[in-house]
Amino acid sequence: MTSIIRRLGSTPQERGSNATGTCPDMFLLDDGRIAIIGTDMTEELTGKIPADAGVADYERIVVIPREVLDQALNDILALGKAR
Repeated sequence: MTSIIRRLGSTPQERGSNATGTCPDMFLLDDGRIAIIGTDMTEELTGKIPADAGVADYERIVVIPREVLDQALNDILALGKAR
């Protein structure tokens, strides 16, 4: 069973969100994968991705604000250095 190890980047509240638990977020999983909470835009973007890319039935195109990635960047880079 997959578990969340920690958040990558700042909390939604630290990024200025007033909502509780309903904002984009990024997490490191115990198997090394990254989990992302974002807006499902699969239907809108599937026909617009490059020809050499594809979306499997079990996959979704998830969109997050650039700020979420920017805030997580140092944590993501540190993951690479830890290997």
